[in-house]
Amino acid sequence: MSVKNTNVNIEHLRTSIEHQIQHPYLAKFIPEPVICEDKLMFLTSLLKDTDLSEDKQKQYIISTMLVQIALDTHELVNSSKTNEEDHVTKSRQLTVLAGDYYSGLYYYLLSKIEDLPMIHTLASAIKEINELKMKIYNQDFPSIAQVMDALKQVESLLIQRVAEFVNQPVMNEVAGDWLLAKRLQDEDRRFRKRENSPLIELLIKSTLVHQNGAQALRTIEKYMKKQMVSVEQSLAQLPGSFSSLKTYLQHHIYHSFYLKHQAVEEG
Repeated sequence: MSVKNTNVNIEHLRTSIEHQIQHPYLAKFIPEPVICEDKLMFLTSLLKDTDLSEDKQKQYIISTMLVQIALDTHELVNSSKTNEEDHVTKSRQLTVLAGDYYSGLYYYLLSKIEDLPMIHTLASAIKEINELKMKIYNQDFPSIAQVMDALKQVESLLIQRVAEFVNQPVMNEVAGDWLLAKRLQDEDRRFRKRENSPLIELLIKSTLVHQNGAQALRTIEKYMKKQMVSVEQSLAQLPGSFSSLKTYLQHHIYHSFYLKHQAVEEG
């Protein structure tokens, strides 16, 4: 399958997901959810060579992405503050409800085809991810390396569990390495733009690592480079049937990391 054909397929899936999550009242008050193209690419590459029918592949991919959108939406919920304006309270409450709504959609979609094993797989992954998030934000790890390992699991666990469900765990390592690298890159970008950056703020507040902003950025940079080396090593281990995924990632490694890093160094 060429990259072009894969992109067409992904665009079709994206449209289906946008249709599923569309809700006119929510659209008035909260931002439109982000649909991660990388995770769509991993899931599409993972399922395309299985014995599953095309309809079932689509249902699994859309359901998994709905779970991801629900988890991402719940992460956007801010703590309430005394004397905050009514529209802020309303937006926060609707964000919680939106996350619940997107999560309910995945369950509804799979329950219509009575796919209880897949419902169980995704529900178990949600539980694991939420437990890992609580441990990260409670600083329940003795080292930064273990925080990074936990974050890698948070970013890739849904894909890993679906891969194990269809007996295709071969891409788990590259998915984890790539998605952690992208998360670190996003944290770096957000912090430099003075936007909310949960991981860097955690490193600064941590009583374990005692880092200031500049040190936290250097930590992120160090782990980002380490992840990119791991991604390239993991890519070399992927079978030929994942050639479209390899091409996609190699293109994005060059444009998302090396070219941007070069531009930063040149000022």
